[in-house]
Order: sequence, then C-alpha cells, then structure tokens
Amino acid sequence: MSDTSVPTVGAKLSAEFLGTFVLVFGGCGSAIFAAKVIADESINMGIGFVGVSLAFGLTVLVMAYAVGHISGGHFNPAVTLGTAFAGRTPWKDVGPYIVTQVVAASVAGAVLFWIASGKDGFSAVDSGFASNGYGDRSPDGYSLVAALVAEIVLTAIFLYVILGSTDERAPKGFAPIAIGLSLTLIHLVSIPVTNTSVNPARSLGVAWFAGPEALGQVWLFIVAPIIGAAIAGYTYKMLFPAFVDKGREGFDRN
Repeated sequence: MSDTSVPTVGAKLSAEFLGTFVLVFGGCGSAIFAAKVIADESINMGIGFVGVSLAFGLTVLVMAYAVGHISGGHFNPAVTLGTAFAGRTPWKDVGPYIVTQVVAASVAGAVLFWIASGKDGFSAVDSGFASNGYGDRSPDGYSLVAALVAEIVLTAIFLYVILGSTDERAPKGFAPIAIGLSLTLIHLVSIPVTNTSVNPARSLGVAWFAGPEALGQVWLFIVAPIIGAAIAGYTYKMLFPAFVDKGREGFDRN
C-alpha cells in the first residue's frame, strides 16, 4: 500500500507552480498597478515602496502556509538551489522545481501584461513592467557592481532565514512568518537599488515583456541569487552545527 501522506511529484510541482504564480502576480502586480496611482492629477494614492515590499512578503507568507507543507514552499530557484546545497532538497527535485517556477512566473507575467494592456497608452517597455535592472535601469541609478553585491548579500540573508526558520530546532509553525517578513525587509532595502530580485524566476517572469534592455540585464538577477544561495546553503551547517549533548538537560536536540 502506498503512503498517501507523502505528496506525489505532481502535487509538489503543482504547489510550486501555484505559489510562484501568486508571488509574481501579487508582488509584481502591486508594483505595476498600485505603486503609483495619481488622483486629481497631483495626489499619489499608490502604495509606494513600502506597499510593494509588503505585497512580496505577504504573498510568500500566505502561500507558504497554503502549500508549503506539500512542496516546501520554495517559489524561487535560488531557494531550491540553496536548500539543495544545504542538503534539505534532493537534487533530483531541483530541475523540475526550477522549470516549474520559471514557467509559473512567466505565466503570471503574461497575465499581468494582459491586464496592464487594458489601459490606454500602456507600454511594458516604457514603464519597466516591474523588471529588475542596474545602471540607467536601476530605480535610483545604482551601478552593476552595487546591484551584484546587493543581490548576492540579500539572497544569502534570505536563505539563512529560510534555513534557520525551517531547522528542526526552530519553533514549529512560524517559518512562513519569518520568511515573509524577511522578504519584506529585503525589498525595503533594495527596491531603489535593483527593484529587488533575489529570485531568478521573478526576474525572468516580467523581463520577457519589458523589452531587450531588461532581458540584456536579467543575467545578473540569475547569477547573483544563485551565488548568494550557494554561500548560505554551503555555510549554514558550518555556522550553526547541530547541538551536542553536554550532559545538561534540554541541550541534546538531535
């Protein structure tokens, strides 16, 4: 008799597709539609950087609770690779997860483009379409090197939070909150620098529609998150090894 408590591969990939779709649709959608909404030709009624940061954090939080128990709630190739480097995700799952995440993000980008095109005068290229960038495509003009460093460091921090909050020694049931809040914080720091990626699927999902300049810079938002994920994944166990029983009650957590 098969163990019905273990999710099938199809269920895991469906969960990753849904979670990644909601992440890109909700996070990038907030940037495209709601970040800046001008009323009476002068008053910005939009949610701004803070609102977009919260949108990204909330999408991860709610979808981690919704389907994280099925797939692990990665929704991000960097997370899949980082947890694989840390020995948490089987390497046989890495390829299917990443392909599913990129496809889901691209479908979300297509739906956003479809909706946005319903407004007269809309241009995905001219608006940037929530894509990531450096130099003249950085929201506040930050260089390639600044963008590279920011994305590596912030992805590593994100993975440390994920690995720490899902560690068997961590309090149970709170990981999605820590992960969602950390992604919010990451966006608060780096939206002016790169428009915040830390997620290659999120970057690709909208770059397809934002024109050749966006696609020409998207390599950084694939490479940098992978480097950051590798740093965190490989070093987590060295930095935070399993507790050793010192003969004191409550210290043996293995």
